[in-house]
Amino acid sequence: MIKRIDKNEIRLRKHARVRKKISGTAERPRLCVFRSSKHIYAQIIDDVSSTTLVAASTLDEALKGKLDYSGNKEAAKEVGKLIATKAIEKGIKNVVFDRGGYLYHGRVKELADGAREAGLEF
Repeated sequence: MIKRIDKNEIRLRKHARVRKKISGTAERPRLCVFRSSKHIYAQIIDDVSSTTLVAASTLDEALKGKLDYSGNKEAAKEVGKLIATKAIEKGIKNVVFDRGGYLYHGRVKELADGAREAGLEF
């Protein structure tokens, strides 16, 4: 019998492959995305000092009243806009996008588009 590998393990392998090539610096930190079935999370990380500079998710107080449901593309776009505004307040303009092993499609793409609309460059 063939052992079946679960989807999350495949995603983690893809993520490790991508992380070999992508690294965030102080000048150009990494915008990392994590997606669950109910929520989406985004962090801007400086990998040199191993610190999270900015974080946003659908669980943030700023988005609580705005969203009907937090697991869809509209919510992801709002998270993208929120993380971009927080980053610009801290003086971060350019980032490297880390899709976290997910396909650049759906909620991940909407988060990236929302961040670009709000002024982040990547």
